[in-house]
Amino acid sequence: MAYPAEYRYTKEHEWIKVEGDTGTIGITDHAQNSLGDIVSVELPKMGSALEAGKTFGTVESVKAVSDIYAPVSGTVTAINEELTRSPEKINTDAHGSWIVKVKLSDPNAANGLMSAADYEKFVAEESAH
Repeated sequence: MAYPAEYRYTKEHEWIKVEGDTGTIGITDHAQNSLGDIVSVELPKMGSALEAGKTFGTVESVKAVSDIYAPVSGTVTAINEELTRSPEKINTDAHGSWIVKVKLSDPNAANGLMSAADYEKFVAEESAH
């Protein structure tokens, strides 16, 4: 599975797509693959403040519950309500199934995250251990 080049990635396996001062956040294909069948997603409330590196929700699969970490700081402007009814959409299209959209505190904050190539290398190294 190719990781979209226009996204940035975290070591906790989240992705973010930045457009102007808006960041769209989801979990990576690697993350959903590791989790297995996703049965629920806990989303933050509209207007919640996210802090880079802190948890803002969870993804529950048949195997485990995994925290979702904010790749950047910002304010939640949209949540993907569809995931509360159909969380398995993350399994079928992890990179197309966004979780939240945020108004970025700093539009350049995502520049410090991993590129698609860096993330692929990170996943390969992590899998080797």
